[in-house]
Amino acid sequence: MIRSELITLVQSDQPDLAPREVEQIVAMVFDCISERLASGGRVELRGFGTFSTRARDGRTGRNPRTGAAVDVDAKRVPYFKPGKEMRHRLNV
Repeated sequence: MIRSELITLVQSDQPDLAPREVEQIVAMVFDCISERLASGGRVELRGFGTFSTRARDGRTGRNPRTGAAVDVDAKRVPYFKPGKEMRHRLNV
């Protein structure tokens, strides 16, 4: 599902909301999750899952075109852990 499909789905469930309002709501939810992760926090949505970040150490990688060694800096990457209900629905 892509963002526009999510907006359309929410719009069909909430016909009293204008399309622009639904777009703003979806954008706010994604922005809040992103801001929280950027500040080092985590976001837990009960029954769905938990968004957090994980640290990756720096390493030496390879340029696929030339094969030359390239230093890759340490970084934080987003991580999603599905909740118990989500795992159950996927594996039934």
